[in-house]
Amino acid sequence: MAETSRRPLHTSPRTLEELGQRVIACQRCPRLRQYCLGIATAKKKAYSSWEYWGRPVPSFGDPDARILVLGLAPGAHGSNRTGRPFTGDGSGAFLYPALYAAGFASQPNSTSREDGMKLTDLWISATVRCAPPQNRPLPEEIANCSSYLDEEISLLTRLRVVVCLGKIAFDAYLAFLLRTGEIVRRSAFTFAHGAEYGFSNGRWLLASYHPSLQNTNTGRLTRAMFATIFDRARELSVA
Repeated sequence: MAETSRRPLHTSPRTLEELGQRVIACQRCPRLRQYCLGIATAKKKAYSSWEYWGRPVPSFGDPDARILVLGLAPGAHGSNRTGRPFTGDGSGAFLYPALYAAGFASQPNSTSREDGMKLTDLWISATVRCAPPQNRPLPEEIANCSSYLDEEISLLTRLRVVVCLGKIAFDAYLAFLLRTGEIVRRSAFTFAHGAEYGFSNGRWLLASYHPSLQNTNTGRLTRAMFATIFDRARELSVA
């Protein structure tokens, strides 16, 4: 029988942990895998003693979460180093204190996979699971990761609110809603900080600026603005 280059078919994962293991082993995007491994080998001087993760980064949090936080992608020297979303970089240093203040995180600082961090009622994921050059994944790389988001959402059986951090995550969730038939067009949905949209299945989409240093250092996103997002997410999750 002739060989085929088609991606092997898989049965749907039964648990979020099983899905996470599949993500870690993913090789769908050669450009991203090469970039992540190169960064993990070269390292950053400040982290020269670290053994970088260098693999696709699995999601993290409470499997019974009612709130999903959807980001862009791992940072080259953050999640690509530590192996956990928003851990070890400036974005995480802004996100986790907000989650802690809102009661979703057990501690305000996220430094490694072994730091004891626990999340309650909240799950953190990403549009793309590998660090992209210049934080800009290609459209086909976003598409390659989309099935992981589909499977993840199907396994988050108590999910009520999706908080999208940034325009790319916002668009990725709209693409999910199109794939699943929850919406028929994107034109009715505009990204803005604090924008919220309700759907017939009882779920909500809540948008926020991404906690990148570009946004937080310039004051485009303040701690007060970010706190409001998670206060609102909690309200919507129990409404």
